[in-house]
Amino acid sequence: MRHGITAFVTALTLLLSGSALAADITLGSWNVKRLGKQHSYEALSAVAGKFDIIALQEVMNEDGLDRFETALETRTGEAWGRLESHLIGSRSYKEMYAFLYRESKVAYEDGAVVYMDRGDKFIREPYSARFRALSDNSIFALATVHILYGKGVEDRTPEIKALADYWTWLGEIYPGTELIMVGDFNLAPNHPAWGPLKQYARPLITSGASTLSGKDGRFANLYDNIWVSNSSAYARNKAGIVNYPKMIGWNHEKSRKHVSDHAPVYLAMGKSAANISTPQPTAMLPAMSSAPSLAKAAPQQQEAVAGTGGVRGNSNSKIYHRPDCPSYGRISAKNIVEFSSASEATAAGYRLAGNCR
Repeated sequence: MRHGITAFVTALTLLLSGSALAADITLGSWNVKRLGKQHSYEALSAVAGKFDIIALQEVMNEDGLDRFETALETRTGEAWGRLESHLIGSRSYKEMYAFLYRESKVAYEDGAVVYMDRGDKFIREPYSARFRALSDNSIFALATVHILYGKGVEDRTPEIKALADYWTWLGEIYPGTELIMVGDFNLAPNHPAWGPLKQYARPLITSGASTLSGKDGRFANLYDNIWVSNSSAYARNKAGIVNYPKMIGWNHEKSRKHVSDHAPVYLAMGKSAANISTPQPTAMLPAMSSAPSLAKAAPQQQEAVAGTGGVRGNSNSKIYHRPDCPSYGRISAKNIVEFSSASEATAAGYRLAGNCR
């Protein structure tokens, strides 16, 4: 009976117009600039570790995502869950969307889906899912978007205008749920093309800039943002842009090359105070742990490396890990699938984690 009452109260809260989530979590969004192509995962994790859930754009391959997740777990000492889309885009360019979330604060609820873009309006169809904040069991839907940059603003505006239909669609598939849309929109929020969406939603960041210029300390464009419904009680003073080069102690040239030319944006939800501005020079960051060598591995580990011992799969990512891999012991218990050998995992459709090589 107690569970039934709790579920009723949660559902009623979600349906109340203008109510913001009481969840005490910090949400982020970051265009990670072709993740998987020569990135500093140490620096990425130093920034992303400040969030409890983060939406990523421009993920190029699962290897990069594996390394990012492992770096986060190493840095925070906590288990992180993840969801990712398939590769989406044109014939010449494709990328993945992903969500990473701290499992002590956030749980995946349901509804992970790539937008059914029947009108073929998006080059990269948006990706969304529902999550539950463990502090109060409140549920929210999070959507991530990467709008086409193209040759100019005229190439971007059709997708921006199509976001109004997308927002309506989100409301249909996640009824009664707080909607949050984040991403790299490649257009400032004051452009007239946002008119259709502004009938339903509003941006939380309206000043400043989120792309790194070539000059240290300066930023160029407000392309990255967080949109919530017009009836939402989320306030602009709870959202902002992270000056991540300052945080990790790098100049813009190094940051653009090895991390991203975009700064992440954030929303501090509930009573959460976004602790994301403390400078932490990379020289002070702890070194990433390395996998033990085969020569020093235990006999059962050597057997697994040879392809005949037990390996552990992640049912969420469809990736398997040998005992000598850094992330072998960091898979969420609910996602662990045990295999007797690497060949058995491969036969089941799993692929070796990129950080095992």
